[in-house]
Amino acid sequence: MDDATRTELEAAAFRRLRQHLMQDRPDVQNIDLMNMAGFCRNCLSRWYQEAAAERGIEMGKEDAREIFYGMPYDQWKAQSQADATPEQQAAFQKAFKENVTDKG
Repeated sequence: MDDATRTELEAAAFRRLRQHLMQDRPDVQNIDLMNMAGFCRNCLSRWYQEAAAERGIEMGKEDAREIFYGMPYDQWKAQSQADATPEQQAAFQKAFKENVTDKG
């Protein structure tokens, strides 16, 4: 497989993942994704921002989130996310440290 085709397939898989998380399963909470998988929608938007930066494209965190979420993050959060339980918050602290803080 040539590099261009591989890149196209990877981009298609990313778009399908985004569709799954944003349209098919918006009920799945970001905190649950982070706690179980070590990443969430915010991570995906951050990785998008990082990929842009690697190519010399300036993009702020909120800009990347709006691109990924298709709307301002606060708007999406208000309509799609529930308040986290104390148990979810405790698990998140551990997951965030292991998967985000210690990675950089």
